[in-house]
Amino acid sequence: MKYWRTLMLGMVCLVGASVVQAAGLPSYDLTLHNGELDPKVLRVKAGERFKINLYNSGNTPVEFESRSLRKEKVMGPGVRSFVVVHPLRPGQYDFFDEFHLPDAQGWVIAE
Repeated sequence: MKYWRTLMLGMVCLVGASVVQAAGLPSYDLTLHNGELDPKVLRVKAGERFKINLYNSGNTPVEFESRSLRKEKVMGPGVRSFVVVHPLRPGQYDFFDEFHLPDAQGWVIAE
């Protein structure tokens, strides 16, 4: 029993630490709405970790995905979430809503 309590406490500390760490990062908002992305371009600072705050304001599920950023997040209608992105080299990185292609495509531009 003591083992399980210790394991659970460790997991809670890890989750709490990652949320606190993500809270201090530069953040950018992205709204997904039934196949539309707002904004379609996110300009970020190259070489700096950052957070993309995701909000599904539509009435259908969405899947934020970026192969170049190696991120994927499925969200139901009305759900808010986020992804943390590692420091990027200068350049363009695609992202899209997998459930609403080909229209829902955008770019992260690291400068």
